[in-house]
Amino acid sequence: MAKINGIAHIALTVSNISISKPFYRGLFKTLEMKIVLDQEDSLYGVGGRTGVVIKQCPSITKKNTFNQFNPGLHHLCFRAHSRADVDQIYSFAKEIGANIIHPPRQDGFAPGYYSVLFEDPDGIRIEANHIPGKGILAPGLKDIGQKDTLWEKHD
Repeated sequence: MAKINGIAHIALTVSNISISKPFYRGLFKTLEMKIVLDQEDSLYGVGGRTGVVIKQCPSITKKNTFNQFNPGLHHLCFRAHSRADVDQIYSFAKEIGANIIHPPRQDGFAPGYYSVLFEDPDGIRIEANHIPGKGILAPGLKDIGQKDTLWEKHD
């Protein structure tokens, strides 16, 4: 069996690179990601064993807008080290004027699941979450919860 070591990179196509670059530069800085490539039509940030590339879409497809319910990407979620990191990412999103879907809150997807959800300039949803301990992989947990799931405490 193959064993993975994270996701090497995720590539996102954006409708206007000149609008998206400042957003992603700020996000990468907030996430302590290093910009490893900055070209006229793309930007690539790497950090925390994660890479994110944004690339200008060809003009022929500019009329199409992002819809998270179409086949393809639904949303992108960064795993934060702490709840304070989630709060800091939220501060960045507010500061840059991102559309906030929900501010930091605790949900029932896993024990202690704490997240913020916002959108980039194209409406691509970006989440940052913190789950203490092993989260859904904790002993005795078999299912991913829902927003309102109440978890029993497991040692």
